[in-house]
Amino acid sequence: MGTVAGLIFGAGVLCIWWSFWPRVPRPRSERSSRLQDLLVQAGMPGVSPGGMVAVSLGVGVLVLVVAFGLTASPPIAVAFAVLGALAPQAYVQARARRRRVALRELWPDVVDDLSSAIRAGLSLPEALISLGERGPEPMRAEFTAFAEDYRATGRFADSLDRLKARLADPVADRLIEALRITREVGGSDLGRLLRTLSQFLREDLRARGELEARQSWTVNGARLAAASPWLILAMLSTRPQTADAFNSPVGALVLLLGGIASAGAYLMMVRIGRLPEDVRVMR
Repeated sequence: MGTVAGLIFGAGVLCIWWSFWPRVPRPRSERSSRLQDLLVQAGMPGVSPGGMVAVSLGVGVLVLVVAFGLTASPPIAVAFAVLGALAPQAYVQARARRRRVALRELWPDVVDDLSSAIRAGLSLPEALISLGERGPEPMRAEFTAFAEDYRATGRFADSLDRLKARLADPVADRLIEALRITREVGGSDLGRLLRTLSQFLREDLRARGELEARQSWTVNGARLAAASPWLILAMLSTRPQTADAFNSPVGALVLLLGGIASAGAYLMMVRIGRLPEDVRVMR
């Protein structure tokens, strides 16, 4: 009995001593922060950047084993393993892009609903909480989580920070910082600011929609052109003659140069055709 009491007492002393040395979270690198924002925008906030990297490596190794078993050609297997390792990030980027487009159409309605709630006399926390019930359906979960967080803590600024992290959107950053400043220093221009922001978002949405409609067929054609050589290689790689040809040093060099050319052309196409995107400068 004395031993148990001594262990419990020692554990208590250790916990008290440990409480004087709180763990300071290490700041994330810029690349890790961008990847985390991408995962949140894709609707996968529970996946960490490290988990994303692990999945990419696992898919690459799996594709390497399968491709080598089908073709018996190490260069071809390595080439498709690299493509397989890049596939999860490409999927996340495509999903985040589709979700950003969908949410971009909803932000003007969110701003209008928030402006109406404030004009109706609700406080800033109450106006944000009301979006969890009357806001656009795809975004209600984030504002419902804000309501639960604010009711549990009563700290408006901390709840705003967590809401900003859950949304991971430049429009949300600007809106939340405007609400934070209004809450802290006061002011009567919030309604005018929200109306201006809503008008700006609608004009940007209209112009961006016209540009995307004009360039979509060009971008899709360029993607097909970049992928077609590798699709042909995948169909021909099961033939022994093809495997023998690429097992030589010259064949491996052809694969390497082809991969560099495809990647360079695709990245150049994406950079030239990319529309300007808002950057998160107020994390």
